[in-house]
Amino acid sequence: MFGFGQLIAVLKKNPKKIVFTEGEDSRILEAASRLLASSFLHPILIGSEEKIALAAEDCGFNIRGAEIIDPAKYDKIDEMVERFCELRKSKGVTPEKAREILSQANYFGTMLVKMGVADALLGGATYSTADTVRPALQLIKTKPGNNIVSSCFILVRPRATGENEVLAMADCAINISPTEDELVEIAGEAAKCAQIFGVEPQLAFLSYSTHGSGSGETVDKMRNAALKARKKYPELPIEGEMQFDAAVSPRVARTKCPESEVAGHANTFIFPDINSGNIGYKIAQRMGNFDAYGPILLGLNAPVNDLSRGCNASEVYSMAIITAALA
Repeated sequence: MFGFGQLIAVLKKNPKKIVFTEGEDSRILEAASRLLASSFLHPILIGSEEKIALAAEDCGFNIRGAEIIDPAKYDKIDEMVERFCELRKSKGVTPEKAREILSQANYFGTMLVKMGVADALLGGATYSTADTVRPALQLIKTKPGNNIVSSCFILVRPRATGENEVLAMADCAINISPTEDELVEIAGEAAKCAQIFGVEPQLAFLSYSTHGSGSGETVDKMRNAALKARKKYPELPIEGEMQFDAAVSPRVARTKCPESEVAGHANTFIFPDINSGNIGYKIAQRMGNFDAYGPILLGLNAPVNDLSRGCNASEVYSMAIITAALA
């Protein structure tokens, strides 16, 4: 089962470069200093070299060896501007406007990923989720075959046996009220994400109804989405619509859906909307004593992830490893 040691071992074989858009933030600097003490991930800090060095010195963090890129002094800015204009030509962006936009660290950092200078990006320590996701949607864009960006939380807690219990929950942060087809896409991406963390996904499309015990528009949506998902991903165990107790309790499952191979054993949960998803993962985190990692953004051509503005340095460090492991 999942442990960060597994992800680090993978990264050691193929170290990645990750952009931090908020290079002067003390939490970013602390995480970067931890990463620099190892050899599996190379941080790129965006901002003024002088200000970043001074901030690190004031906080007592050793960032020797970090790559610092100042958008105002970047030697390939002309190439970046040209590429940016090409990507945004449908919006009529001029070179002058492109330079103005690229002076913002979130856009500049995203272009470093787009141009292959870095493998991944982690932002949001001071930026909003929208300000992290918007440049990624505009510049990196969704993978072929994907229509949306979605998100997944990975929840981890230790078992008495010494192994970790690992769950995946989606979409808890991006899509407010996904359609049936969007739920199918969310399920496929969540399953892939779960596999990266050592989970053999068993997917439950959650509802207040189990196999027709209740009725309503959202019940129909989850039932239909589960049917579509089974057709699209025949290799995945998928069940729905179903209530959470039937999804996780073998005793309840024997009563409510005895024929299901997923019921009672689900580990990857697809929520009907952001409301229930956000509430659900936070209940698990706060009352179930799970560590929650995310939101992990899914469906993009390159890994871009968003931090909570209330994050600490340990969370930045963990999310950097997760983000790079997706590259």
